[in-house]
Amino acid sequence: MEQVTLKVNGMSCGHCVKAVEGSVGELSGVNSVKVDLASGTVAVEYKSEDVTLDQIKETIDEEGYEVE
Repeated sequence: MEQVTLKVNGMSCGHCVKAVEGSVGELSGVNSVKVDLASGTVAVEYKSEDVTLDQIKETIDEEGYEVE
C-alpha cells in the first residue's frame, strides 16, 4: 500500500471535498482519500499495482483542481 499527500490548488468548500474524495475514491485500488481544506492537501492511500499516481492526479485535475 502506497501513501501520498498531494498539494492541490482551488479547493475551498465542502463541495470541493466531496468532488475530490468522491472521484478519487471511486478509482480501483484507492483505499482512502482525505481532503484537508486548511492545508490544501489530499492524502491518498492506494495500491500501486491497481492505480498509478498519474491516474490519481489526472482524476483530481478532471474535477477542476490543480495538483502541484
